[in-house]
Amino acid sequence: MEKYTLLPEQLLYEGTITEAAFFTAAPLSEEAILRTHTAGYWHKLKTNTLTRKEARAIGFPMRPELIARGRVIAQGTLDCARFAMSGDGVALNIAGGTHHSFADRGEGFCVFNDIAIAANELLHTGEISRALVVDLDVHQGNGTASIFAGEPRVFTLSFHGAKNYPNRKPPSDLDVGFPDGTGDDVYLRELYEVLPGVMDRVKPDLVFYLSGVDVLASDKLGRLSLSLDGCKERDRFVFQMCKDRNLPVAVSMGGGYSERLATIIEAHANTFRMAEQMRD
Repeated sequence: MEKYTLLPEQLLYEGTITEAAFFTAAPLSEEAILRTHTAGYWHKLKTNTLTRKEARAIGFPMRPELIARGRVIAQGTLDCARFAMSGDGVALNIAGGTHHSFADRGEGFCVFNDIAIAANELLHTGEISRALVVDLDVHQGNGTASIFAGEPRVFTLSFHGAKNYPNRKPPSDLDVGFPDGTGDDVYLRELYEVLPGVMDRVKPDLVFYLSGVDVLASDKLGRLSLSLDGCKERDRFVFQMCKDRNLPVAVSMGGGYSERLATIIEAHANTFRMAEQMRD
């Protein structure tokens, strides 16, 4: 998508970040993939043998280049987590947020589940003992919820449109569903009330934040009605709660489907701007 090129250009142009802040991820290892995804699913991906039905559920024509891209994106989220924990406090993936990918299948334009892969890898290596996923994309993170069902070391929190995709929503540890048309006041009030208590109960070593901007009123798929300022305040509050608790946070961008590309870029750029404020 064009936004993945334009977003870094905008951030560099306005001086929010410098060239030195960027990093390029290597492809994710097969071992890390298999800590989250099943061997059968991975075999079909790497041999390009998904059935038509399986590929249709993902929504992309399946090509080796797409699998390679997904491996880099997932490694990027893992790298972000390590950068955040190493002292940066916050690190952001220009892409990622592929929360509709299950252990054994892809869905909803998601091939690998980048946040689940990163969390499982860090748990495996002992770099963390507990993680919190704060998923504020407008669509419920059904793949993430399924992957971590019964896993006490990962707490999944999802704010989403109650009637939006997916139709079947495996339960997260805490789901907050909003009716169509929900605006800034109701959404932010719920966030202010819910998030601090969850952070204080879970006591994670690391927060994964999925900052989808498909919550905007202008979004073609979102069905909620947040303003650009409301979405920006959402990001500011998440980062402030992490900063107040000295919690490192790894961010994946998630969805954004407004008619005007400039609106999508501005909303995603706000996430980076608020993250930079967290560093101050």
